[in-house]
Amino acid sequence: MHDTTSTPALVDIAAMRDALAEAGMDPAVLNPVLPVDVSVDHSLAVEAYARADAAALNLDTELRRNAERYRFLRWASKALSNVRIHPPGTGIMHTINLEQLATVVCQGDDGLLYPDMMIGTDSHTPMINGIGVLGWGVGGLEAQTVMFGMPTLLRIPDVIGVRLSGALAPGVTATDLALTVTQRLRAIDVSGEFVEFFGPGVSTLSAGSRCVVANMAPEYGATTGYFPIDAATLDYLRETGRGEAHIARVAAYARHAGIALDPQACPRYTRVIDIALDQIGMHVAGPKRPQDLHPYGDTKAILAALDFRPTPGQASGLPRYPVAIAAITSCTNTSDPRLLMAAGLLARKARQAGLRVPAWVKTSLGPGSPAAANYLARAGLLDDLASVGFDIVGYGCTTCIGNSGALPGPVREAMAAGTVHPVAALSGNRNFTGRIHPDLDLGFLMSPPLVIAFALAGDAERDLTQEPVQIAPDGRAVYLRDLWPTDADIDAALARGLRTDDYRAAFSIASANPAWQALQSPDSPRFPWDPASTALRRPPFASTEAAGQLGQYIAHPLLVLGDDVTTDHLSPASAIPPDSLVADFLVARGDDRNDLNVFASRRGNWEVMMRAAFYSKSLVNRLCPDAPVGHTLHAPSGRVEPIWDAAAHYRQDGHSVVLVAGARFGTGSSRDWAAKGQRLLGIRAVLAVSFERIHRSNLIGMGILPLRLPDGVTPDTLALQSGDRIEIDAPSDTLSPRMPIAVRLLRASGAVDTLQATAAVETRLEVRLLRMGGVIPAILADTLRPATIP
Repeated sequence: MHDTTSTPALVDIAAMRDALAEAGMDPAVLNPVLPVDVSVDHSLAVEAYARADAAALNLDTELRRNAERYRFLRWASKALSNVRIHPPGTGIMHTINLEQLATVVCQGDDGLLYPDMMIGTDSHTPMINGIGVLGWGVGGLEAQTVMFGMPTLLRIPDVIGVRLSGALAPGVTATDLALTVTQRLRAIDVSGEFVEFFGPGVSTLSAGSRCVVANMAPEYGATTGYFPIDAATLDYLRETGRGEAHIARVAAYARHAGIALDPQACPRYTRVIDIALDQIGMHVAGPKRPQDLHPYGDTKAILAALDFRPTPGQASGLPRYPVAIAAITSCTNTSDPRLLMAAGLLARKARQAGLRVPAWVKTSLGPGSPAAANYLARAGLLDDLASVGFDIVGYGCTTCIGNSGALPGPVREAMAAGTVHPVAALSGNRNFTGRIHPDLDLGFLMSPPLVIAFALAGDAERDLTQEPVQIAPDGRAVYLRDLWPTDADIDAALARGLRTDDYRAAFSIASANPAWQALQSPDSPRFPWDPASTALRRPPFASTEAAGQLGQYIAHPLLVLGDDVTTDHLSPASAIPPDSLVADFLVARGDDRNDLNVFASRRGNWEVMMRAAFYSKSLVNRLCPDAPVGHTLHAPSGRVEPIWDAAAHYRQDGHSVVLVAGARFGTGSSRDWAAKGQRLLGIRAVLAVSFERIHRSNLIGMGILPLRLPDGVTPDTLALQSGDRIEIDAPSDTLSPRMPIAVRLLRASGAVDTLQATAAVETRLEVRLLRMGGVIPAILADTLRPATIP
């Protein structure tokens, strides 16, 4: 788990302990039954950058802003069994798993050997598939069921085979392969299937390259992106300091169990696609979705087609589409040393040419592991990176999760004047509108060295295949081909830089962070809630009185949404806008409007997160498309008001509410608050064309029924108007997986339309959770049951 998914889960556990105590039970009986590792990686913001002390300054800011939440995490590690916290600075959770935790083959208490498997509360958990560990992401609510002894169940999946042939051409990176895989699999509508890579091309890829591709599984719609065990897996274990005896055990087990890679094998899959590695070129993806693949030189044409027209009479000295953020960020690409070395070598050539990044570009390098600083320094590349503004800003998710900090002053001023439409260039995995920064709606995903090239250009509307990156001080035009490192250069840098003992040593030093160790926390089995806190509040849904929401009822649509509504739309993680209604709520309770941190830091406070639900500038509510951010139409009164006010008015009047959406509802991160916010608003069911897997699970975990609309029925064809209501018949006693559910549309005109939806419920366990009202009531009931049996 990472800190911003573990915090709400641990808050739930603390609240469940309170509920047990109030029911007369010892609260200390509630403990996870499996080991839980928590990485504090999602709270590091890029405030200081392009300076040698940026990492130290950002870590100090992080600890100051999040001290209350971090003290809570330390309480949890003491009060709960089986919970281990990895403090800030130790790296990104998926990188820690790769470098420190994963065994590939493990030995059970019975002495037998088993394939290593794991579950993570982050959609990019499949990164570990790159070294042959079967793992996938779940929502925090599903994780809680596993933590307390319930199985995690899924319908036996279809498996898509991706056959790789050939080898990547010189200069082409693992990032380019990952973006190509994303485009190809989304094109065939992958949605929740397992994906396995096979064929002779697999053997040409290092484990680091495989992990880049595996990491993007949620972007290509898959549950997994699995690479079998082979010599590259063993090489990775050796490079990261695992013992030779263990490596030999992994090799022997994979061979004897029949799970080692056979490059010539052609297993039978549900579907197969072929990708020739030698046909892949250098690419970017965007500017709003990771599956929109383009040759890297096409950014000029793509942006020109948007036809942004600056305000007449204004001049800023910036290009029309300036690169406002250039971030080497995300576990996706910073966990592969080859990509970081490539970036460093490009920086070296830029430095030698005398190139500098324009002042309006915010640059940052946030590796997934503190070991990166060691091998970059040993290769002599840290100073080269710093010379073009890419000093290390810390070890965490940073810009990829939206913790990009403030935009540079020149960009803010030019935006206010209407003269620019800024763009982000990043090595992350997502570029949804508002994901990187609430004021940015354009972003291109690309490899780390290409990020530096775009930073140097400063202008996203530039064809780097034809136009120079920059004019050097001596007047020479410097092109990308002049800067791009050769594979031989990268190999030499890796040989100079990598040391097997770096990984354990750097992690150990970071784990001993004295500022973290100095944080004081309570020692009681129950957490002492502070009623004045704006970070941690006992949630109302952790109660023994919670009940299910199934049945027959008539409901108003609270919102009607379109396709590709992401979890960032449903529950944002990025900076809290100081002029927002959420900011007003916090300021009224004593917080500083200019230092509100990010939405993710407030996930322990249900009152804040309920108000944050659907707070996105790019979200269009079809009930009132011109309404302010975070507003909806309250049909009985005809008023447009904040969503939580409208929900409260429906509740006060005894009216149920539902939500209607299009395809791929809930794509993106695994955040459980995307479902918790909906439950607190009273939403009983979500009717959508299709659901992303993790969000569907989270809805069920909060007792919300996901209903799949019949083929051909969409929010457009439904054409819901103010006053239309929806009748749903989902009886609790007869609900079963994938059963038809009768839905009637009661039009304000008096007309009635009937359709048959399908319960997007896959297992009997999910049926039980819906009947009980969600995961938390089920855990409480199971914990209390032994105490009530004579």
